Amino acid sequence: MSRVLVTGGSGYLGTQLIAALLLAGREVRTTVRSTAREAEVRAAVRRGGADDAGLQVVAADLMSDDGWPAAVAGCAEVHHVASPIPAVQPDDPDELIVPAREGTLRVLRAARAAGVRRTVLTSSFAAVGYTPKPGAEFTEDDWTDPDTPGLAPYPRSKAIAERAAWDLMERPGGGTELVVVNPTGIFGPTLTATLGSSMQLVKAMLDGAMPVAPRARFGVVDVRDVVDLHLRAMAAPEAAGRRFLAVADGPTLSFVELAAVLRERLGPLAARVPAEEAPGAPLPRPVIHNDRARTELGWRPRDVATTLVDSATSLRDLGLLED
Repeated sequence: MSRVLVTGGSGYLGTQLIAALLLAGREVRTTVRSTAREAEVRAAVRRGGADDAGLQVVAADLMSDDGWPAAVAGCAEVHHVASPIPAVQPDDPDELIVPAREGTLRVLRAARAAGVRRTVLTSSFAAVGYTPKPGAEFTEDDWTDPDTPGLAPYPRSKAIAERAAWDLMERPGGGTELVVVNPTGIFGPTLTATLGSSMQLVKAMLDGAMPVAPRARFGVVDVRDVVDLHLRAMAAPEAAGRRFLAVADGPTLSFVELAAVLRERLGPLAARVPAEEAPGAPLPRPVIHNDRARTELGWRPRDVATTLVDSATSLRDLGLLED
């Protein structure tokens, strides 16, 4: 069985995906911007219960062609996970848009040139449901319009990058298949001490750094379930050319509702989570459908409470919470 490539191997999702692939007996190659992070990646993978002997770590940057032909060489499958997710939205949208779009195209072009069978791309719900819609009910048929007034740089970058990916795949030049996974807010246990934006929010709630919950409504999905959906999307022949929303069953939630779950399940560990929400006008509660992933791929996500508890306990076990 050929080696599989995972881009963005040092990240929250990337480390979990690498661990799952190694545990399944696959040989994995992963890209990082600098091999100075190799030891960190290997430690994270071992923390996930996998033997890192089958892992090869190579350097490749989304903003440079260097390294990508070698990274995809000999790989029949590519999981393109790498993409910038900022804690704070930049003043210049191109700081996100250019790496997201150009990086995605760079990986897909390399995959096509190497004869890769299929690429599974991590996009986002941000590419699906950030343009207002009556009823706020979303499926994979919906798209965020990058020209939506007031749209933040991150959702704009995800919509532009995913559109560019589909446009490229419609052009002649290779038989590589594309499947896209569109997660909502990804939570769940971290294998690395370098925290992504969602886990930084959980840490802020638990540390008391978020005394008042921001006013927002969003979907939640477990990082392990996004990994599972990636693997199913890679394996199922019928998934080719499809998008799959990744969101837990049940209603979308607010930060103050997440905090209530943490208080109920974790007791003293959650003593400092916010009990109040920032004031403001009522917000719509989006309805996000995961029917396609469930019915076509047999995907079954964890419940939100389990995801949140495991998020918090992984932060505690890694010693990342304030005393």
